[in-house]
Amino acid sequence: MTTDKLEVASVATKANVYFDGKCVSHGIQLADGTKKSVGVILPATLTFNTGAAEIMECVAGACEYKLAGSSEWKKSAAGEKFSVPAHSSFEIRVAEAYHYICHFG
Repeated sequence: MTTDKLEVASVATKANVYFDGKCVSHGIQLADGTKKSVGVILPATLTFNTGAAEIMECVAGACEYKLAGSSEWKKSAAGEKFSVPAHSSFEIRVAEAYHYICHFG
């Protein structure tokens, strides 16, 4: 099930823009202190590095991803999630706009 709405959140109004605009996100913090980001990745193949562990939740669209150390591309579509370990990286391929929530920690 896809997260449709995040209740009682503080939203950073300035966007985080990466990869020449191919990824745009906004940081949010929930009332309990939990941090997340919501954003969109436009068609591209990109590599992201992680500090904290992440769960990437697809809200709309789809992607293919490959975790560091793996040679296998996996698919993730609306309503699906994938996990990325802390201090790692992942590649993501997007053919159409991929809307996501990144859950940190």
